[in-house]
Amino acid sequence: MRRRKTLNKVSSPGQRNQLRIIGGDWRGRKLAFPDLPGLRPTPDRVRETLFNWLMPTIRHARCLDLFAGSGALGFEALSRGAAEVVLVDRQAQVIASLQQNIDLLQTAARARLQQSEAMQYLQSLTDCFDLIFLDPPYHQDLLQPCIDRLYDLEALSRQGYLYFEANRDEIQPRLPAAWTIHRQKNAGQIAYYLVRYADQG
Repeated sequence: MRRRKTLNKVSSPGQRNQLRIIGGDWRGRKLAFPDLPGLRPTPDRVRETLFNWLMPTIRHARCLDLFAGSGALGFEALSRGAAEVVLVDRQAQVIASLQQNIDLLQTAARARLQQSEAMQYLQSLTDCFDLIFLDPPYHQDLLQPCIDRLYDLEALSRQGYLYFEANRDEIQPRLPAAWTIHRQKNAGQIAYYLVRYADQG
């Protein structure tokens, strides 16, 4: 049995990895992303579970991918009919790669890029989203301040969902009292959660 390739391998400068879109209009399409430290797409089986959860609401949703990285979550959302995705990342090389994939998929009308640190981007955010993805680099204590700021900004629509992902050995962030965990699951060392307003039932 062939061993699965990992992102921890030693690679030559400029080498690029690939991710596969799981479902929707671009199902099976492979997209390249740069081989950079800490850049790891959400695994296929996690994305498949997440978007099965989101199936009733993903079409026409306005989405924010705050740590876009490879674009795995944002492009998956677009493939499945999201109206718009804002992809935020601080690294110029990542932004350039995301732009190439936007051009490749001919989806410039529905994808917006923003090069920025996550918290810096949130300082001036005025938009409200139906779906927010938070998949920051592990072990950098980024989830809690982002969750707190998003709540203070009322950036999540009342019927919307916030997704976050972390390593299982990390402390789970505290949620505002008005938000609750709707679904959660583990896959290997990954813990992932879907959050919504508690009064949505």
